Amino acid sequence: MSWLSNTDPAHRSFPAHGSSVVTSLLLSRGRIISASDDHSIHVYSLLSGELLHSLEGHESGVWANAAKGDTLVSGSSDRTVRVWDLATGKCTHVFGGHTSTVRCVAIVTPEWVDVEDENGAVTKEKWPKRSVIVSGSRDHSMHVWALPQPNDEEYKSIVPEYEDEEDDVTGNPYHLLHLTGHENAVRALAAQGRVVVSGSYDNTVRVWDIVTGECKWMLTGHKKKVYSVALDLARRQAYSGSMDDTVRIWDIQNGQCKHTLTGHTSLVGLLGLSSSHLVSASADANICIWDPDTGELRHKLTGLLSAVTCFQHDDSKVLSGSDGVLRMWSVRDGTAVRDLLTGQMGVWQVAFNGRWCVAASSRNDQTMLHIWDFGVDGDEMHGEETEDGNDDAK
Repeated sequence: MSWLSNTDPAHRSFPAHGSSVVTSLLLSRGRIISASDDHSIHVYSLLSGELLHSLEGHESGVWANAAKGDTLVSGSSDRTVRVWDLATGKCTHVFGGHTSTVRCVAIVTPEWVDVEDENGAVTKEKWPKRSVIVSGSRDHSMHVWALPQPNDEEYKSIVPEYEDEEDDVTGNPYHLLHLTGHENAVRALAAQGRVVVSGSYDNTVRVWDIVTGECKWMLTGHKKKVYSVALDLARRQAYSGSMDDTVRIWDIQNGQCKHTLTGHTSLVGLLGLSSSHLVSASADANICIWDPDTGELRHKLTGLLSAVTCFQHDDSKVLSGSDGVLRMWSVRDGTAVRDLLTGQMGVWQVAFNGRWCVAASSRNDQTMLHIWDFGVDGDEMHGEETEDGNDDAK
């Protein structure tokens, strides 16, 4: 109620990353984790805004982060995947193997999933058997790595000097699979259970088995580059957004396109999925809320003046960044509720979890981080965790 009411939340802001762009923003266990094209990752206290750690080691811009407990995984233009201990700020592992920018990473944790046999009988199986990292790159491929555990021995690859030289991953005990087949950059990925979905600039979406490395389906139909994907194991569906202005809903059991969603007039660069809503954001300055079962357009959020640069949503609200404004919308009726930020040069990232909201923006050539507390006395400070201990921020 406090999110969607007129109550003013507690708000603080502070400078971060100089004037550089914040490329990734996470909330995890009372921490704000911000990555930047200035090569660094900063870890702040959510409660005080204090800088806890500056994670140094990447030699180029950092484009993707994923967190689980006290472990952070990052991907960079320096072609490496790095694993960090968030409690100490130390880099414990460096994985080479990609020959170009690592554009997306995901941590996949074991969970019970439905498995249907050839006779239609459904049983429960737990996949993957241990947590893994999936990384996607502009080198057209993905790698799958075992996620190091807190007491595992450190491992640091020696990255080749030249981009066209591939690091030998055969000596890396954490390397599991190299997924090849895309003919252009892997721009986005989503993973759950033993399924990975990847979207590429080759106009295709691929569905992979994370255990065997098999490409189960190559989903064709988009006319231009694919920029965003989402995975929905409960509905056995995948979703993709493309430069061809459409969103597609795919059946991952048979590889067929179930629905082509038309409502945008420019690149669909962002997709989000909650239990009952699919949300897409576009360079046409509009946000669409869809029924993920039927593909029906429920609401079109209009009134922004430029491309949507970031958003996050749940079943009650959408927060979006665009044209220097951070705006909150109601999912129920598609109306604008309030502007949390105005007068910014740009809003780069937004993330929320429970009572907390964090955003990164640019103001007067200075990058700023903002924290809002929508809680009331007695609320927990941190976001709750799922049964297997995974942060909501994953």
